[in-house]
Amino acid sequence: MPDRTWRLGRRVVRRHGHADQRPGGLDTAAPDVAAEVVLAPMTMRDLPAVVAIEQRVFTAPWSRRVFSDELAERESRVYRTAWVRSELVGFAGLMLVDDEAHVNTIGVAPAWHGHRIGTVLLVDLVRTAVCRGARHLTLEVRVGNEPALALYRRFGMAPVGVRPNYYPEDDADAYVMWAREIDSPSYRRRLDEIEAALGRGRTGERRSCEGRGGP
Repeated sequence: MPDRTWRLGRRVVRRHGHADQRPGGLDTAAPDVAAEVVLAPMTMRDLPAVVAIEQRVFTAPWSRRVFSDELAERESRVYRTAWVRSELVGFAGLMLVDDEAHVNTIGVAPAWHGHRIGTVLLVDLVRTAVCRGARHLTLEVRVGNEPALALYRRFGMAPVGVRPNYYPEDDADAYVMWAREIDSPSYRRRLDEIEAALGRGRTGERRSCEGRGGP
């Protein structure tokens, strides 16, 4: 079960986010549901549900062992789960290296596509990354995945290059995307605006990093 605090995710290369999810709507509708989502640290007990989603939405899914290994890297990884009532509906994770945060994955259960769960999770990851000392954000995304690209552009991310044949299952290319200076006041305002649009506006005390240092 999730905690009730909204806190703002070992293979060498990981497909990011919806980068190789099967086609489908992701974050385009149902604004009321986003306000009901509760986020919590991913735990070993969550892995059966996490892996079940992983196997449904990714063409090259991670195994339970990979998630377990990621969770063991407590100093350099952050993994979260998203809940609606007692149902685990999504998850996300990132890797921290110096002042950079690399989003490893965002997965949302197919029944919850279109409910902006991915947006809630990504806001959470970015705020967590900043609280852990990150100044820049990066990820890879499949070329041609327009729903994912639209989501990342909302977060100020832009392609800076292409990794050819990044996805081994079909040799598809990936864009490398970056957002710089995510610790700046202007970027913080961007996040506040995204959260307000989700119906999850943040109060003054919630802008602190207190309680955000967990795995």
